[in-house]
Amino acid sequence: MRFDAQGLVVAVAQDAVSGTVLMVAYMDRIALERTLETGQAHFWSRSRQRLWRKGES
Repeated sequence: MRFDAQGLVVAVAQDAVSGTVLMVAYMDRIALERTLETGQAHFWSRSRQRLWRKGES
């Protein structure tokens, strides 16, 4: 996996059955690690400059 100069990689969430793209977001290494550890999708917000978890309010 190749991270860009800002330490980000594009993450594409797809429906497991249909393959329909549900969302496109960015992950940094920490977001990827947390996603793998917890099974819940974590992403990096470029606008807010912070980690966020899909589904948080």
